[in-house]
Amino acid sequence: MITISEAITTIKKAENDAKKLLEDAKQRSSEIIKEANQVSVSIVEKTREDANERSKQIIFEAENKAKIEANRILKETEDEVSNIKAKTTDKIDEAATVIIDNIL
Repeated sequence: MITISEAITTIKKAENDAKKLLEDAKQRSSEIIKEANQVSVSIVEKTREDANERSKQIIFEAENKAKIEANRILKETEDEVSNIKAKTTDKIDEAATVIIDNIL
C-alpha cells in the first residue's frame, strides 16, 4: 500500500510531468507557427517575384508587337508617300509639257 507521502510525491511528479508536457507543447507550437510564417513569407515573396517576371514578359511581348505594328505602318506610309511622289512627278511632267506646248 502507498503511503500518503508516496502518493503526494507521485501526484507532484505527475503535475511536474504535465507542466513539462504543456511547456514542450507550447514551445513546439511556437516553432510550428514560426516555421509556418517563414514558409508563408517565402511563398508570398516567390509569388511576387513570379508576378513581376510575368509582368515583365507581358510588357516585353507588348512592346515587340507594338514595334512590329509600328514598322508595318511605317512601311505602308513610306509606300503611300512614294506613290504620291511618283504621281506628282508624272503630273509635273505633264504640266511642263502643257506649258511648253502653250508657250511654243
